[in-house]
Amino acid sequence: MKVLETDRLVLRFLTPDDAEFMFELLNSPGWLEFIGDKGIKTVEDARDYILKGPVEMYNRLGFGLYLTELKADAVPIGVCGLIKRDGLEDVDIGYAFLPNFWGKGYAYESAAGVLAYGKEVLGINRIVAITSTDNLRSAKLLEKLGLQFERMVKLSNDGEEIRLFGM
Repeated sequence: MKVLETDRLVLRFLTPDDAEFMFELLNSPGWLEFIGDKGIKTVEDARDYILKGPVEMYNRLGFGLYLTELKADAVPIGVCGLIKRDGLEDVDIGYAFLPNFWGKGYAYESAAGVLAYGKEVLGINRIVAITSTDNLRSAKLLEKLGLQFERMVKLSNDGEEIRLFGM
C-alpha cells in the first residue's frame, strides 16, 4: 500500500515479498556500521524481520518503516519511516539506503515527506531522531530537516549513548 509520493520517490508499506531487498539492506556496510547487526543471515530471517518489525508496527500504530523506491521504475533503494521505540518517549524518524543511492538527495526527500506526513496526516506533534555519535552525515541531514541536537540518550540501560535530535 502506497503511503506517500515525493517528486522522485514512492514510499509504501513493506511486505514479506520485500525480503530479498531487506536482506541486502540489513547487511549493507552503512546499516551494519551505523544501525547495527540485526542477525539477519538469510532471506527468511529478513522476511521474519519485516513481519515482526514494520508489519507489526503498521498493525499496532498505523505507521512504521516504509520501503522507499524510485518512482520512475519502482527500484527499491532504502527505507524511511516513523518508529515508536520502547526506549524513547516520542516517535522517531528513521532511514537507511543502499550505498549506491547515497549523496543523491533521496534520504532528505523521503525524510522531509515522512515528517510532513507524520505531522499533517497522522497528527504527531513531536517527531525526534537518533543517530550514533559517529554518524555525521545523518546528523547533518537531520539539521537540514530542521531538527536540532538535544541531548545524549540510551535506548536501554546497557545500550551505548546515542544522539537525540528534536524539533
